[in-house]
Amino acid sequence: MTIGRSAAVRLSLEFLVNGEHVRVEVEPRERLLEVLRRSLGLLGTKEGCGYGECGACTVLLDRLPVASCLVLAVMARGREVTTIEGLGRDGHPSLLQQAFVEFGALQCGFCTPGILISLEALMAEQQEFSRADLHRALAGNICRCTGYRKIEEAALAALETRSHGYG
Repeated sequence: MTIGRSAAVRLSLEFLVNGEHVRVEVEPRERLLEVLRRSLGLLGTKEGCGYGECGACTVLLDRLPVASCLVLAVMARGREVTTIEGLGRDGHPSLLQQAFVEFGALQCGFCTPGILISLEALMAEQQEFSRADLHRALAGNICRCTGYRKIEEAALAALETRSHGYG
């Protein structure tokens, strides 16, 4: 009789990540965050608190922002996941990413991927939005460096650019 850890159960999981079909083997208890970072090498999604409070791990799951530290990977089966690496097209940054650079809306950058994902969801959902809408969209994202003013300015500038047909 052998005492110790038994072989872990592994499940096959298929889903779309940033527009590409992927297939990975996961343990039933693995979080989406872990699969994205460890199995798929998508390191832009960060683990901050591990409790869904900071927003650093925010990704889009079927176009809705979720804390990937709270989502079991198996819940992504057959679904679409978008990470920070999936924003923009053909190697060009999205309007929001460009605006963040132009307005200096990032400093250390740790929270930036989650914030951008949350704002991309807002821009996809609403053609126009106010500062109050921005505050609601960012309610689950904590930034300790920027103070949010430049983040808001960048988001509003991206909206303005989009409304003039440049994006």
